Amino acid sequence: MRNVKIQWLCLVLMSVVFFFPPQADLRAQCPMCKMSAESNLRDGGTEGKGLNTGILYMFTLPYLLVGTLGFLWYKNRKGHEFSDKGE
Repeated sequence: MRNVKIQWLCLVLMSVVFFFPPQADLRAQCPMCKMSAESNLRDGGTEGKGLNTGILYMFTLPYLLVGTLGFLWYKNRKGHEFSDKGE
């Protein structure tokens, strides 16, 4: 029963992250990228519009990988625990 609750919690958290993208208020750009994007937008370009969102999505990939590896490690570790039940 506990595993089902953990799985539902993970599913809800992942749904929130993927279905509600970060707002434009979040800034993930370094100062050089920010100046480049702003000057591009000022000159009539469109490359700067999706730059911040792209950086934020690329930033989440390592966390998803580490989280998945940690989850798999946790699941596999439980099978190797000593179960000394008086046998």
